[in-house]
This record gives sequence, structure tokens and C-alpha cells, in this order.
Amino acid sequence: MSPEALLDPARLERPDTVLERTPFPFLLAHGQLPAEARHDLERDYPAYPSAGFFPFDPADCGPSINALVEQLTTPAFARLIGAKLGIDDLDRYPTLVSLCRRMNKRHGTIHTDSDSKVATVLLYLTPQWPDTSDGCLRLLSRPDDIDAVIAPELPPLYGEMAAFKRCGHSYHGHLPYEGERRVIQLAWLVNEDAKQRKTRRGHFARLLKRLTGKLDTRYGADRDRNAAHYD
Repeated sequence: MSPEALLDPARLERPDTVLERTPFPFLLAHGQLPAEARHDLERDYPAYPSAGFFPFDPADCGPSINALVEQLTTPAFARLIGAKLGIDDLDRYPTLVSLCRRMNKRHGTIHTDSDSKVATVLLYLTPQWPDTSDGCLRLLSRPDDIDAVIAPELPPLYGEMAAFKRCGHSYHGHLPYEGERRVIQLAWLVNEDAKQRKTRRGHFARLLKRLTGKLDTRYGADRDRNAAHYD
């Protein structure tokens, strides 16, 4: 499959896409990745055994994930998301990409993202999800009530996508969940300094986990242990 086919702007026009401007601009979109790319994207996803988000590094990933990230970070995709969220010239802001493979139960508490972010996209790639609300994204109207939802919760399944404009009340989170939860996070930041600061912080966390033996980022590092999953 060609990289151009991984993201198709027409998929955002599906009738089941949720697009709202209040209480903050957001969209929830389904089926944003082609079914025929599923095997390649599952195979090429980085083999992080530790929980949390890590800065995108092409060396961690296989070719289809790298192609997907390349398309997510194009000016055309930024303009498309900006138009949906009512943000002019979103493509002028620097982008930061991070990936997560696993969560633990301390993740998902209600928050708004830092004020260094302009907007965020969450593109999920988890192959399967249990019949539970745990770990499903919730967009919220309150900072103190995980049940104050403003839209249907979004399971982190392959091809599901959320995007929202960061503001002082763009609350979101999820019920505690521990286990595999694959997501690519794309953030547009207010300036290059903010990007470099977040990148340094992410690389420090990555180095710390490497030194403690808790992170093996080699692409396909766990293939031999999980051959059935990859093949």
C-alpha cells in the first residue's frame, strides 16, 4: 500500500464523524485507516514494553508506521485538522509526535494538556479491545468528574481518531486501564522552544528506562517472543 493511501481526507467526512465547537472544538472520527493496512501497521508498531509515551524515532518503527507519521506531519494534514477545529494556519506550528504501546493505571487522569500545545490528534491502533469502558477516551465538561462526558467515549481501536483544540477547559481522560493501548499522538506546539523542551524531556525519560533495563526500542525486538502476534 502506498503512503498516500494511509490517510484519506474523505474519511473525515463520514456521516458518523462527530464535530463540535462547544464547550471546546473537537472531532471524533471512525475508520480513519484502511483495513488492508492493518497487518503492516500492527507488525511495524514499535516494541515498547514499558508504559507511557515516547518520542517518535524512525529507527524504532517499521516502514508503514514511518509512512503514517510522515503523512500525519504534512502541512496538508495540519490545514485539514485546523479547518475542522477552527484554527487558522495550524500548519505554521511545529509538530511533536509521540507513541505509546502500553498504559498503566496511573495514566488517564483528567487534564487539559499543557498551554504549550495548540491542538492534539490521537490516532489509535490497538488491534483488539475488551468490552469495557476502561481506557476509552472521554471528552469532558468538568475537571473533577470522569462521567461528565460531552460526546460518546472513544475506544482506542485501530483507525479511531480524536482531535481537539487545546484551551483552559479542554478536559479529557479515561478510566484506569493497564495493558496494551496503542496510540500515536500528534501535537502542534506554540513554538520551537516548546517542542525542543518536550523533546528533551521525552529523551531523558527514554534514556532512564534504557539504563534501568525497562525499554527495548528496537523495531521488532519482541518478534521472536511473540511470533504469532506479528505473523
